[in-house]
Amino acid sequence: MDVGYRHTQVGYVIVGAFVVAMVGLVGVWLSSPAPALALIPIAILALCTALFPSLTTEVKDGRVRCSFGPGLIRRTIPVNEIVSSNVVRNPWYYGWGLHWIPGGSLWNVSGMSAVELKLKNGRVFRIGSDEPETLNQAIRSALPAAA
Repeated sequence: MDVGYRHTQVGYVIVGAFVVAMVGLVGVWLSSPAPALALIPIAILALCTALFPSLTTEVKDGRVRCSFGPGLIRRTIPVNEIVSSNVVRNPWYYGWGLHWIPGGSLWNVSGMSAVELKLKNGRVFRIGSDEPETLNQAIRSALPAAA
């Protein structure tokens, strides 16, 4: 199968922050009078590190697919549901991760550049990318109006 576009961006800063936080919490755990309770935040950070180290975006077969890390958390959008696609810059306070933003949602592991998809349902979906122009061109090329 031909893949029109596929790119994985690693979130080095966010992974590094998770690891530093886990190391710090291990120090707390080792000196804690209630060591079992200290394991809870360590486990949560380990889970986040495993699930969100990277964001892979793929444009093929009439769809845009995004997945974090090993792919357990993913979203697929048929291109016929996309009204428009544009390169945007996220404000710093939008941050990184998977979360709601005004009018829709954002998936991002690093940086402030993104491609914003305006969907037929009126919502937006922003995909963080370190190569937003290339991603945007791939999405625009896949849109039905481009045919």
